Amino acid sequence: MKPIRWRHPFILILILIPALVVLAAGCGGPLIRVFPDGDAPLREFTLEGEGKNKILVIPVEGRLTAAPDRGWVRTRPSAVQRITAQLEKAKKDDAVRAVLLKIDSPGGTVTASDLLYHEIMTYKEETGNKVAAVFMNLAASGGYYIALAADRIMAHPTSVTGSVGVIFMRPGVSGFMEKVGLEMRLNKSGKNKDMLSPFRKASPAENRMLQDLVNRLAQRFYDLVKKHRNPTPAQLDDIASARIYLAGDALALGLIDEIGYLTDAIDRTRSLAGLGDDARVVVYRRNEYADDTLYNSRSEGPAPHPLSGLVPGPLRFSSSPGFYYLWPVAVGDD
Repeated sequence: MKPIRWRHPFILILILIPALVVLAAGCGGPLIRVFPDGDAPLREFTLEGEGKNKILVIPVEGRLTAAPDRGWVRTRPSAVQRITAQLEKAKKDDAVRAVLLKIDSPGGTVTASDLLYHEIMTYKEETGNKVAAVFMNLAASGGYYIALAADRIMAHPTSVTGSVGVIFMRPGVSGFMEKVGLEMRLNKSGKNKDMLSPFRKASPAENRMLQDLVNRLAQRFYDLVKKHRNPTPAQLDDIASARIYLAGDALALGLIDEIGYLTDAIDRTRSLAGLGDDARVVVYRRNEYADDTLYNSRSEGPAPHPLSGLVPGPLRFSSSPGFYYLWPVAVGDD
């Protein structure tokens, strides 16, 4: 038998590195982090300004969940953990006088969105500081929900926002099973015990129960819009259709306060907090980047999904039953 000759040593390296990582993880020695995760402490970096007072910019990007984002080789903290950790750090620094939420998100789970709204409101109450929000590419559904806690909302001229509502998604394979002659046999203690089973279609009574839950969760969203944005009944009817809007239409409906760019949002936040032009603009990151700017969000972006590139985003989400403040079209590979 002829020996294998590796004509491309780089391929051998790609094969050996994962094996060595797994081997090192099983050893009793000190943990070596080949691919760092979210355990490193947050550090403050100044992007501009030299004054004592600070404006903290917090990126809010990707899907909003309370579960860690697990990739093939590393895990990032959940959106709730990432954002809450920054707010808690800011509470301990009296020099932080305002927070700017830089939002680019299609939303996420109902609970994660509501938790983040609650944490932002708590930050404002405990510190007395102002919070502003600026929309980048997308601030839909839960992405808009958390912005309602801000004292002022600005959107980029090409931002898409809205999708104010709730969606309940769950997979179903009953039709496929019937075609291939398979069935799921079960014993249950109550008539609703197997409710939402993917192996059978929901009954009319079950669908009514689900719709009632969706309607009540949507009402919570509408109530916050009324509380913070004070729309007219006609405007609220339009908003409650759950459609999306470009920035100009969102402004006309009162969903946002003004249209501008990220630099305009920084200036508006300074004014909102009564700060001078020398106020420092800071971010909390775990890594230092050369030529860092306001547009850099790599240190806080979500880790790649384990199935990224193999399964379309909407299918990944629909495989996890649940209630979402989410625009499902926008949950591609982010």
